[in-house]
Amino acid sequence: MVKKNILTYEGLQKLEEELQDLKVVKRREIAQKIKEAREQGDLSENAEYDAAKDEQRDIEARIEEIENILKNAEVVVEDEVDLDKISVGCMVRILDIEFDEELEYKIVGSTEANSLKGKISNESPLGRALIGSVVGDIVKVDAPVGELSYKVLAIQRSN
Repeated sequence: MVKKNILTYEGLQKLEEELQDLKVVKRREIAQKIKEAREQGDLSENAEYDAAKDEQRDIEARIEEIENILKNAEVVVEDEVDLDKISVGCMVRILDIEFDEELEYKIVGSTEANSLKGKISNESPLGRALIGSVVGDIVKVDAPVGELSYKVLAIQRSN
């Protein structure tokens, strides 16, 4: 069975924009670089040609990766997210019980996760533990440093 890639609408748009840019702009740029490198003559000792071909391979690999993600995408409509319990597409405010620190995260699919931007995957240890929880629940997460405990303070739309 093929794994579904859960995406928010915002994540879907970003991937579609990146795919369009890669196919239209980047492919044209790399074709020009390859053409210019070929015009320099002997390809066996042409570093520019080798670099351009490597870049072309990377671009084509990323295009294939994005197309596979989109082919198996399941888009979460954030306006329809049930706010009674935590699910993909909602913002959650939690309290780190050990450090008495409030944290806020948006729960997203694994392809969109970016902890530096406050987006955690539904497949991460914390994301997995939070999914299905309600306000007031104490959630325990196994981590390399031991068991961590969080209290769910709020669930809201991620406008």
